Formats: sequence, structure tokens, C-alpha cells
Amino acid sequence: MSEAETHCGLQLDDGVREDARRRLLSLRGHVDGIARMLERDEIYCVDVLKQIKAVEGALGKVGDLVLRSHLRNHVTTAHERGDTDRIVEELMDVLKYR
Repeated sequence: MSEAETHCGLQLDDGVREDARRRLLSLRGHVDGIARMLERDEIYCVDVLKQIKAVEGALGKVGDLVLRSHLRNHVTTAHERGDTDRIVEELMDVLKYR
């Protein structure tokens, strides 16, 4: 069975999906702003670092939205589907990056 066949797909409530999309669009603009900062010699390094940290925090919030949705829609139903071990391994794998 392929990976696509074993996964249930992205199940986000419309509000969560829109919130995540809006946050990512904002992040895109923020990252573009940081790139512009790097082109200017008069910008202080610490100011760039602060902006990078803000982007990391905002991206973490998007990750939290998707993780919360995954927990609700996939993890809580793993036992019913009989794939608890696979779900636990997936979570262990993804959480090592958080």
C-alpha cells in the first residue's frame, strides 16, 4: 500500500484552513521584508535576527494549527482504524523537528 493510500489526507476545518493560509501569506510578506533588509548595509544585524525570530514564531503557530487538527482528526481515531502504531511513529518522527 502506498503512503498516499495509508493516509487520510489533510482534514482541516474551513476556519483553520483559512487561518493557516492567511498566516502563511503574511509570513511570505514578512520574509520578503527580511530579504530586503539584508540588501541594506545600514540595517543592524540584531534587527534582522529579531525579524527572523518573529517569522519562526509565526510559522510555529501555523504548525500548531495543523498539528492540533491532525490530533483531532487522525490520532484520536487511530485505534478505531487499527493503525495506532503507525500514527505513534509518525508523531515521534514529526515531533523531533519541533
